[in-house]
Amino acid sequence: MSLLKRLGGSPQPNESTAARQSVAPTLSPAPPPIAEERTTPPTPIAAAPVERLMNGGLAQAVGHTPSVEDAVAADDMQRMLELSLWVVDRIQASLGPQTELKRSAETERMLQERFARVYQQAGVNLQEAQVKHLFTMVCDELMGFGPIQQLLNEDTISEVMVNGPTRIYIEQKGKLRLSNVRFANDEHVLKVIDRIIRPLGRRIDRKWPMVDARLPDGSRVNAIIPPCAIDGSTITIRKFSKNKLKIDDLIRFGSMTPEMGEFLRACVISRLNVVVSGGTGSGKTTLLNVLSNFIPEDERIVTIEDSAELQLAQDHVVRLEAKPAEVDGSGRVSIRDLVINSLRMRPERVVIGECRGGETLDMLQAMNTGHDGSLTTLHANAPRDAIARMETMSMMAGMDMPLKVIREQIASAIDLIVQQTRLDDGQRKVSYITEVQGMEGETVVLQDIFKLELLGKSPDGKIQAELRPTGVRPRFTPRLEAHGFRLPPNIFGAQIPGRR
Repeated sequence: MSLLKRLGGSPQPNESTAARQSVAPTLSPAPPPIAEERTTPPTPIAAAPVERLMNGGLAQAVGHTPSVEDAVAADDMQRMLELSLWVVDRIQASLGPQTELKRSAETERMLQERFARVYQQAGVNLQEAQVKHLFTMVCDELMGFGPIQQLLNEDTISEVMVNGPTRIYIEQKGKLRLSNVRFANDEHVLKVIDRIIRPLGRRIDRKWPMVDARLPDGSRVNAIIPPCAIDGSTITIRKFSKNKLKIDDLIRFGSMTPEMGEFLRACVISRLNVVVSGGTGSGKTTLLNVLSNFIPEDERIVTIEDSAELQLAQDHVVRLEAKPAEVDGSGRVSIRDLVINSLRMRPERVVIGECRGGETLDMLQAMNTGHDGSLTTLHANAPRDAIARMETMSMMAGMDMPLKVIREQIASAIDLIVQQTRLDDGQRKVSYITEVQGMEGETVVLQDIFKLELLGKSPDGKIQAELRPTGVRPRFTPRLEAHGFRLPPNIFGAQIPGRR
């Protein structure tokens, strides 16, 4: 059963099929539901500048100030959207309701033929560029994710946030902006959500109106629908870069210095246990991906995630993903269950996408029982906060352990905390690289190795910051040297005579 039917999107019982087929949809503030077949094309689009129709969806996204012309363009875009959905309905009727189309050259040729026939039946007269744009919209509906496909195709956009059918925000170059892209109505949004989650075997309905999922390219998706989403169905997509980032890319972006990159490479290869902490959207998963690429090829890696996002380059990788509960509440497999099971799979490295609860205690115990070189992320605003978060999450395991014992576990298991920060102007930087040195009394001792210093703002509003070593060598330096890494003193800020 489709998501639309599960949510009650079918026509009203007192509305006959013949009546629906005889009434043509009109352009009104409330577009016709997608569930109903459009047998008559919408009102033809008036002559409008092609650039306005082609680029309207991204015009406001790149900082364009709305004007009266934009209001006219929005009306033109709505008519084009309705026309595209009418064409989609006719093509789908010719293909059959159960047909799943995959994007390929052969499929596009088949759609071109059917599109040409349906377009002739529509009786509209568009410019050649508008016809091409209409065909792109139809392909996005049939083989992609509808109106937001053009945003997902744009490399400069890092996040897409659908706040109901008419308000779609994007993050572009670190800044949030409102785009002019829109859906026809809430049923249209539900249709796209269903297309995202169906291949994953996940479910969303009024009994459980939220779901985590991923796109085929690994981009993270969260969706929540009414009754919990009051203003309409909401989709949040955090895009993954099409090109796998490497440490050189982060250095080029200014996220870290070459010295920090060399130090982190030595730490990962030397099998130190590393925690990447940071706030939401700070780039924790991206940094975890980059660090995991330093793991040698001859080691067996087990990754554990809520929704599979990690893109490891190694060959010997076992990927595990948590499973949500069935409709009756049974069958749930949590991150904690997977962590416990992974220890029976002979892992040489355990990489946990994110610790959020009681699995933290199991992770610490694994790190303390021979699984060195493990990596994970968690939400925290500073290295000291990361320690407090691990304490709290370990208590969520339900074991009655004294706080001092938990702190000793943390101090013994964790070697390094890498703090990732998103600055106010959208820049993402490593703000701390901090060593966990052990315990003093009942306090976990931390020592910053590298630190971000804020210097002010430039005239154009960009935050000026400098990543500097603190001048302190880590206590685990002998472990690095045992693995062949003799890092020069200048990496840690020591001045070498005769050099500046």
